[in-house]
Amino acid sequence: MSATIIATRPQTKAPGVLALGLARIGYETRLYFRSPDTLLFTFFFPFIMLGIFTAAFSSSGNIGTNPDGTGGVSVGAYYLPGMLAAGMLLSGVQNLAVDIAGERSDGTLKRLGGTPLSPLSYFVGKIGQVFVTAILQAALLMLVARFAFNISLPSEPEKWGTFAWVFLFGVITSAFLGIALSALPRSGRSATAVVTPVVLVLQFISGVYLQFNALPDWMQNLASIFPLKWMAQGMRSVFLPDSFAAAEQTGSWDLVWVAAALGVWLVVGLVLSRVTFRWIRRDA
Repeated sequence: MSATIIATRPQTKAPGVLALGLARIGYETRLYFRSPDTLLFTFFFPFIMLGIFTAAFSSSGNIGTNPDGTGGVSVGAYYLPGMLAAGMLLSGVQNLAVDIAGERSDGTLKRLGGTPLSPLSYFVGKIGQVFVTAILQAALLMLVARFAFNISLPSEPEKWGTFAWVFLFGVITSAFLGIALSALPRSGRSATAVVTPVVLVLQFISGVYLQFNALPDWMQNLASIFPLKWMAQGMRSVFLPDSFAAAEQTGSWDLVWVAAALGVWLVVGLVLSRVTFRWIRRDA
């Protein structure tokens, strides 16, 4: 009786979904920093706007001063929270919506759809890239504010605790909404024209470029539907004195409502991104 020896090649274990997604974070981050237009209109845009507002309006004195001329904060200090919130929105919504729409239009997503890469791994790579760039952006923006514009930063640990969870909620929510919004543009060329006006209008009505309490009531109510208003309000609670809470819509920081609103939008963004995401457009 003859014995047959069958040689088998060792089986290599395929990388898991999470491991594959984590591996893409570095790749996505490198692509991000190699794109000059993305860097200008998402990463450096809050720096530019903070510099413009500080230079243009500093001569008018502090904001929120007492009748005797004391107190208040500098123009740069007042606008810093809004620029941090805008940075989260730009890093997530504008960056991902335009980027993914472009990848869908040029066939990159179609090619990825034919590989073992799952949508979850793709999402992990994109959201991880948003986290990395948003953290770098926020850290650099605060350093520039402190050392270039002499803006004082909070010293209380509880303030930084609030910053951490508002930032976490804001970045994740913005990333999911960016993935969902990427389904709207019909081509990569139209992505910027579709996404940028939405992001720009939200910044104007949500207290980023204009003092929120100076806006009409109907505009404040409209802004309250969207997450940027709550992100900016949460950041103002961190970087502005507590006396500025009186200028909010309800006369307080309402951090419970900030958490609730961002939590709802996080879930909405997650559902929409999962429902709308396709490697190719339905009508392609």
